[in-house]
Amino acid sequence: MSRRPLSLQARSTIAAGLALAAFLGLTGFALDQAYYDAAVAAMRDRLQSYVYAYLAGVEISRGQKLIPPETPPNPDFARPGSGLYALILGDDELRWESPSALGRELPFDAQLAPNELRFDGPVQTALGGMFVLSLGVSWEVDPRRPVTLTIHVAQSEQQFHRQVTAFRRTLARWLGGLGLVLLALQLALLRWGLGPLRRVARDVDQVMRGERERLPGSYPPELHLLTQSLNEMIEFGREQLDRYRNTMSDLAHSLKTPLAVLRNELESGMSEAGLREAVGQQVQRMHDIVSYQLSRATASRHQVFSAPLAIEPAAEGIVSSLEKVYASKGVLCEFEIDPRARFFGAEGDLMELLGNLLENAFKWARGRVLLTVRELPPP
Repeated sequence: MSRRPLSLQARSTIAAGLALAAFLGLTGFALDQAYYDAAVAAMRDRLQSYVYAYLAGVEISRGQKLIPPETPPNPDFARPGSGLYALILGDDELRWESPSALGRELPFDAQLAPNELRFDGPVQTALGGMFVLSLGVSWEVDPRRPVTLTIHVAQSEQQFHRQVTAFRRTLARWLGGLGLVLLALQLALLRWGLGPLRRVARDVDQVMRGERERLPGSYPPELHLLTQSLNEMIEFGREQLDRYRNTMSDLAHSLKTPLAVLRNELESGMSEAGLREAVGQQVQRMHDIVSYQLSRATASRHQVFSAPLAIEPAAEGIVSSLEKVYASKGVLCEFEIDPRARFFGAEGDLMELLGNLLENAFKWARGRVLLTVRELPPP
């Protein structure tokens, strides 16, 4: 069982839906990636500001003892398990941890060279993923022996992930809503755009039911050729039907006479030889009548979608044959054929038309035949 083909509206809707889904998907991916990169950059800048705050607030005594700032740059550094940690490492096992890092194994204890800045994240640790920013500095407590410090600041990725997840949910809602609105708008535009085609189908159905004679002419320019061809087909079909009806009527009327003659001859009691001759004459007459009417019924002044035929080649072939038949008369045939003139119909009709016309001309001409063909102006 063959599948029913999709309608134009369904095809356009599916194509537009796929294109819209691809576009919104790529847009969502690009926005999500841009937001993620921006959030990571903001995290880096925030951690770097904490490092500089600790660098500005920390002090080292003459006894090589670290003195942290009295107030941390963020209250979370003083709250245990807050997810925001600070660690300062120096020479000679110099070490300080923020209160939030007490009792926790932090994954950063490397010492960096002076002026070396490093940002990593998220780094997977026993405490979960973390973003870590480290800065190496040289502290000149004693000009002869500067102290090298490394300041590490880390933040758990939980808050970062909550922020990114909230953005993704918001983005999905907005893009999903926008997709539905655009799809509904696309459906409305498709319905409006395909309205003339539905009107053509409705008008054709009315013509088939006999409610209209032909399609009206109020269609968009793109459908003008289609509706014009449909009207020509409707007119052609109507003309053919009328022609067949008239032919059948004429045929029935024409056959009445020879049939009446045959009936009279049969009832007259004439001899067998005379009856045979009369029957033969009337049968031949009926044969001629039927042939003529059938030929008339199939003839058409114009065939829809027929290729236009050049007239001169067909005329030359017929004249060549007639010149041989009437060679004894010495008839000269000349052409005045417009090169733009074309015959719109079957090739057999053209040959029959030219054959009958030229044969009569050769038969009754004295010495010269002139075939003139002109292109008719448009109606």
